[in-house]
Amino acid sequence: MENKDEVLGALQELIEVVERLRSPDGGCPWDLAQTAETLTPYVIEEAYEVVDAIKSGDKGAIAQELGDLLLQVVLQAQIASESGEFSLKEITQGISQKLIRRHPHVFGDVSVANVDEVRQNWEQIKAAEKGEGSPDTQKLSAKLGRYGRTLPPLTAAMKISQKAAAVGFEWENIQGVWDKFYEELGEFQQALAEETPERQQAELGDLLFAVIQLARWHNLDPSVALQSTNQRFVQRLEKMEAVVDRPLSEYSLDELETLWQQAKAQLAKEQ
Repeated sequence: MENKDEVLGALQELIEVVERLRSPDGGCPWDLAQTAETLTPYVIEEAYEVVDAIKSGDKGAIAQELGDLLLQVVLQAQIASESGEFSLKEITQGISQKLIRRHPHVFGDVSVANVDEVRQNWEQIKAAEKGEGSPDTQKLSAKLGRYGRTLPPLTAAMKISQKAAAVGFEWENIQGVWDKFYEELGEFQQALAEETPERQQAELGDLLFAVIQLARWHNLDPSVALQSTNQRFVQRLEKMEAVVDRPLSEYSLDELETLWQQAKAQLAKEQ
């Protein structure tokens, strides 16, 4: 078991390092230029890198990526504390108190029979904390709006469509979903030809949402599917670069297509 004093000492060292980086007197110009808003892309990026490391099973990589994510928490706390908003103390106290409230079967006298009851209690307590017993917060639009604000776009779209379907806002059959897909494809093509960039962006979103409905109807996860495609694309490029003697940019499109098909065939044999 880890020595708690050593853990707290290591955390204190990180806090002091971040304070030094943010110090107007000899700190790092880049760190000093950051705000809570400019750091948000790094929070998301580091969270995804943690997930990737966990999937890889590389313990060293997991520890390193968790450290990078922890840095983002400490940085946000430091920035907030500089303007008197809150500090790492409030962050840690807040999550500790939340865990105690939401685990009355551990810290209180509530009895549970199984994991399902734990989850039900958690959701009920969470809803009460967020005031979701009020008429406004019970509205479907309020719940779906939170998904749109807090989840990655693909995940949010799937969650929103699932919840909407659960209350009957659904097609009668898969043909209706395909009809919607082709309708949105046509509107996107028209927007590209005739509309403003804003309308093109909107129609692209509608088309992607329709694709996600097809995925939902076929019990497919669009996030997993896209991640797999990204990986295959990179793997094929890796195979191409392994057999060429100059940068890919120096090859013609026909040559690149030939290399691509060769890489695709090679990977298919290896699988």
